[in-house]
Amino acid sequence: MSARCLPASDRAILIELPDLAKTLALFEALQSDRPVGVEEMVPAACTILIEFAPYATTAARIWQHVQRLLARWDAEAQAQAQGSAAAKQALHSRLVEIPVVYDGADLSSLAQLLDIDTTELIARHTGAEYQAAFAGFAPGFVYLAGGHASFDKVPRLPSPRTKVPAGSVAMGGHFSAVYPKDSPGGWQLIGTTPVAMWDLSRAEPALVQPGFRVRFVDVTRASQSTVFLPAKSGAAPAQPPESAAKASTTGSALTIKAAGLQTVFQDLGRLGQTGMGVSVSGALDRQSMRTANRLVGNPTGTAVLENVMGGMHWQCQGSAVLAITGARVAIEVTTAQGQRFQQPQDQAFAVDDGDQVRVGPSTAGLRCYVAVRGGFEVQAVLGSCATDTLAMVGPAAVQAGDAVQVGQAVPANDLHAVQWPAAHAARQWPQAGEPVWLDLVLGPRTDWFEPQSLQLLTEQVWEVTAQSNRVGIRLQGAHPLLRQAQYQGVELPSEGTVLGAVQVPANGQPVLFLADHPLTGGYPVVGAVASHHIDLAGQVPPGAQVRFRVVQPFVVEQLNGLEGE
Repeated sequence: MSARCLPASDRAILIELPDLAKTLALFEALQSDRPVGVEEMVPAACTILIEFAPYATTAARIWQHVQRLLARWDAEAQAQAQGSAAAKQALHSRLVEIPVVYDGADLSSLAQLLDIDTTELIARHTGAEYQAAFAGFAPGFVYLAGGHASFDKVPRLPSPRTKVPAGSVAMGGHFSAVYPKDSPGGWQLIGTTPVAMWDLSRAEPALVQPGFRVRFVDVTRASQSTVFLPAKSGAAPAQPPESAAKASTTGSALTIKAAGLQTVFQDLGRLGQTGMGVSVSGALDRQSMRTANRLVGNPTGTAVLENVMGGMHWQCQGSAVLAITGARVAIEVTTAQGQRFQQPQDQAFAVDDGDQVRVGPSTAGLRCYVAVRGGFEVQAVLGSCATDTLAMVGPAAVQAGDAVQVGQAVPANDLHAVQWPAAHAARQWPQAGEPVWLDLVLGPRTDWFEPQSLQLLTEQVWEVTAQSNRVGIRLQGAHPLLRQAQYQGVELPSEGTVLGAVQVPANGQPVLFLADHPLTGGYPVVGAVASHHIDLAGQVPPGAQVRFRVVQPFVVEQLNGLEGE
């Protein structure tokens, strides 16, 4: 067999393999023999995205480790390993049976396409066992491999639907899946299931996870649908998201009078949840978040409020120590006695009961961060207080009328604040109409694009559009990026994407992925913003101009000639 190592960023590589079976075999081997420094691994149809900590390892070391694993696979050993894995799976992996009412909008047309009737299509779909291969797109959305050989001919829709209802059972290519929530989608809809694929009230929110076995059960004619659920693990149930107003602790709080355009809780995000289709998320400008916490004396990963473009107003209940960092804003404090004064940014300041704080509109940068001594009393979801706006995981956004309680991350009677150097204020704060230079690492699909387009990528000015959000920055250029002739009209199998990835849809106008980006994507990624400029990217406002500067070339490492291909 052959394998390629493609750069995905300055802290990630993409291992490309011939097919799904070899991809899952390598993924299983990497889980058993995990390289030092690896933080996340995202398997997909023919690739494995490996993200690592640069201070602990390098891309070259991980690739060497992968090559050692691949080199062990001669034809005989591979056959034995596959047989052993299959036997182990049959004995030990969890089987989930999903009841389906076969009433999908595309059931009849798909049967006609396969030159069979709907009864035969249902029989083929229910007559096979599927392997949960990898997660992506949304929490609880798992690609199920297997099924009848004729399903390899199933195409995706020419134009995706704007809304596919939750619980829709669908087919795309040789995969089946169930949509866990209402979302756009281009797969063929063949039925519906009453079973929730994603439920935070369960001990294991994802009904199906990679490595499980799945069988679909036809309940179309049943008077009552039988609900099949996997065995509970015995862990305490995960709690659903709560609004900040529902916090039950007593003591100091911030009563929100105006929340601004978007104000959400953020911390360093949630690691280790990619198997359920949940990305890390977290603060878009981690330097500003950490600085705010240092100013008030919190651990640097304590949850803060992330606000877009200012416009906040709150009144204090009890006393508190606050700090506001990030985008440049004016801060006005009105005491309970009616005195007003301007509070400098990037400094800790104390407020008393009844004091009001107003945060003006941002004049440079996009997102500001509010930290309070002791942190905020907010319910963690899957181990983090970060709000993932795409996956809809985490605490609800802050609204006017919420009483956001102050927590106990540090002793309440210790009012010492750690002042941080003033260098934070001297950072580059992007403004509308001004260019922002972002360093770029090429890959993993740079070779999909024409040489002239790669030249345009770095020479052209890219306007930041108003459609940008925490998922990504939509860019608009005078000249779109065009694919090479052999890749025009080619559909890229879904593969893992990184924070900072510059994905290029069919229209040739790039999207720069931010913290709430999907785990996998089906459009080619031409490059990724270097990790030292991720925080800067999170502060680029609509109307600003982005320029890319390549700091790492596109270099492919290839391993050929292994036995067993």
